[in-house]
Amino acid sequence: MKIQGVWHRSLREDPSGAITILDQRWLPHDLRWVQLATADQCAEAIRAMWTRGAPLLAAVGAYGLGFALQDDPSDRSLTAAYTTLLSTRPTAVNLRWALDAIVQGVRDRPEAERANQALAIARDICDEEVETNQAIGRHGLGLIKDLAMAKPPGQPVNILTHCNAGWLATIDWGTALAPIYMAHDQGIAVHVYVDETRPRNQGASLTAWELANHGVPFTLVVDNAGGHLMQHEQVDLCIVGTDRVTANGDVCNKIGTYLKALAANDNGVPFYVALPYTTIDWTIKDGLAEIPIEQRPHDEVTHIWGQTAAGEMANVQITVDNATTANYGFDVTPARLVTALITERGIIPATAEGLAMLYT
Repeated sequence: MKIQGVWHRSLREDPSGAITILDQRWLPHDLRWVQLATADQCAEAIRAMWTRGAPLLAAVGAYGLGFALQDDPSDRSLTAAYTTLLSTRPTAVNLRWALDAIVQGVRDRPEAERANQALAIARDICDEEVETNQAIGRHGLGLIKDLAMAKPPGQPVNILTHCNAGWLATIDWGTALAPIYMAHDQGIAVHVYVDETRPRNQGASLTAWELANHGVPFTLVVDNAGGHLMQHEQVDLCIVGTDRVTANGDVCNKIGTYLKALAANDNGVPFYVALPYTTIDWTIKDGLAEIPIEQRPHDEVTHIWGQTAAGEMANVQITVDNATTANYGFDVTPARLVTALITERGIIPATAEGLAMLYT
């Protein structure tokens, strides 16, 4: 997508064979591209949140496994790198999907061919991701068009989103933001309410930055404002992304998503979840019981990172010393609260039947 008018992908392969990604920890104040050339570097980038977003984690993990095989193409190396990369982020299922795709693609290959085959698969994952997100955008665009036609002339379609499910979380376009970008590019008046998304503020630092660079009107709101906006009929629909969807349609996404779904349900606001097929976990049915919820470091809650008035980056403590914290990275929204799933193959009910209709 666009950075100061120039189109970019969030991951690109360098002539040297390494990959370059945006270090998202510094956004929106500083644009830093970093190079990753080893499995350990990819694992650290995922673990320390240089990069994030379920689809993008899949791509970085796939390249990481390819880099490991460049250093040592043995089965032992493959297993060790797989385990290390998978452990970096336990909730998002896309990472496991991509690593499994690499393992399946190289397992029966001669060791001399494994690295090149793994990296070819990683490239295909990236290209497919872009096509998938464009398709998600086209299907979601129809929802926005319908709402726009019912609006008085000149009034925008107001969309609330949570966390960041744009191009910074994917390779390009994004999931939840793809329909918004396409609507804006077609001249449809849209306005986005952006949740700040504590504690890491991915809405404030990433989604707002994306929308600003693309020229999409938005308003940044505190996380607890969503219900108020819906009560006062200022939200036409909610669109969020997801890190894992169960076989019966339960949705696991950034902490706070469940509360938005409850508010939407109480106020009759459609609540949509945008996702590629790689986010579906066919092995589980009960999201509350079976999805592992990542516990993030306590300092994400006790401290906040930002730019001072003097222009310096600072990490500031906002609570008492030694405060006890609980930092759940995700929550689960039951399928009954989801209006529908926006996928690359169409808009489907958040049910076992709806998912099976398109994916089996």
